[in-house]
Amino acid sequence: MSITLTPKAACELKELMTAEGKMASALRVWVAGGGCSGLSYGMALDDGEPETGDQIFENEGVKIYVDPMSLQYMEGATVDYIDDSMGGGFKIENPNATSSCGCGSSFSSGEGQGGGGGGCGSCSSRG
Repeated sequence: MSITLTPKAACELKELMTAEGKMASALRVWVAGGGCSGLSYGMALDDGEPETGDQIFENEGVKIYVDPMSLQYMEGATVDYIDDSMGGGFKIENPNATSSCGCGSSFSSGEGQGGGGGGCGSCSSRG
């Protein structure tokens, strides 16, 4: 399995990469401890070469780098771009998440991760 992009997310990423002059960059996606559900997502454009052990995926013409630790929590996830009345932003749809924060930036995998931490102010579990 891999990490995939929706067509909307790929389009937004390509526009961002063009605007910033970073067409050769990849999208780096990771998981870190913290967040109101226990684990939190991170995403950034990465101008460098992949790090040792990174999994490299290409979807919709965009390279995606994911480190092995993060991939174990995100395998099969999809990065989407949501545009609503609150503005636009990238969101990760993760089939491995057993609950997630209302803001969508943190989650719990049900593997001893989660349950505490600070809040985003709009947290709710879904499971």
